[in-house]
Amino acid sequence: MLNRVPLNAALLSTVGTPKQTELLESSPRSRVWRVWLADRRLVIVKQIIDGGDTGADANTRFAREVAGLRLAGRASGPAVAPAVLATDLSSRVMVLEHLDDLGKTDDWMPGHAEALARLHALTGPTDAGALPVWAGPTATDAESFLTLARALDVPVPSTVPNELAGLLRRLDPTPHHALLHGDPCPGNDLRTADGVRFVDFERASLGNGLVELAYFRIGFPTCWCAMSVTAAPLAEVENIYRATWRGLTGKDVPGDLADACAGWLIQGDALVERAHRGTVDQLARVPAEDFEWGYISARERLVHRLGVVADMTRDHDHLHAVGRLSSALAGRLLERWPKLRPLPTHDTRPWY
Repeated sequence: MLNRVPLNAALLSTVGTPKQTELLESSPRSRVWRVWLADRRLVIVKQIIDGGDTGADANTRFAREVAGLRLAGRASGPAVAPAVLATDLSSRVMVLEHLDDLGKTDDWMPGHAEALARLHALTGPTDAGALPVWAGPTATDAESFLTLARALDVPVPSTVPNELAGLLRRLDPTPHHALLHGDPCPGNDLRTADGVRFVDFERASLGNGLVELAYFRIGFPTCWCAMSVTAAPLAEVENIYRATWRGLTGKDVPGDLADACAGWLIQGDALVERAHRGTVDQLARVPAEDFEWGYISARERLVHRLGVVADMTRDHDHLHAVGRLSSALAGRLLERWPKLRPLPTHDTRPWY
């Protein structure tokens, strides 16, 4: 039954008759097929399934992905996402343009950064309500971060709670309307002859693009294959992103990248895969256990993020004490668990 492509009469009349199908690897929340049609065209068929959700939640994810893809379809010049060819809400099926992926390249990040900026620049204030607003860290996340420090016997500077409260205010997504992918990770970026295109928009939202530019520094926080990007390539991709955004909007990127990175640091849910987010306080688990996601452990991810925030906030007007706390926390983790490994470098990214 899994190999049977769920195309009803309405979809068949729109896209044509399948002649050959191939079930592709996908998340537990979807099924994806590569489909050869009778007229020799090749398309992708994706069905959103419950995956442990209620049907209503699956319907919401379907609507969210379709909305994100259609907004991404506004791109002039090279596309940044596959085109939506047909949809059916009743079966939660979308038929998408098939993309020819060129595969592995050593220099993958510049194209990724440029496409990300072009994606983010496609929407503005008039699109408010087209997608959910980005869900960033909360006061509960900030308190969990402080509790982690206390559990590891790291003194918390007196000004840190106020700095974290200010951080949450600055990360409010309400004034921002960039089209965020939601999971711009290796595997969701395909290299085509016309440039990078992103797929899997199930977590698309509107917010500040810096929260996704921060992926390069903070280690790709929603990805199983967390990575570290070194100084020269990091400067290059951030310059490409900012120049692309400025060229498209006529303005500098709003906000503070240090804020975006600190926001990812204090979110415990960014230590686990999506299926486990929102279930328990993940930061509270760190002192007692080192749980893995992919081939990288939670403590290893956390040490990297702490180091990034410490480095970025040494002279920061609003996060100086948070930076000092981050440095002390990283030192304590390495002192207690000296075998923790640094994150793999960006040139080790997996290819699919």
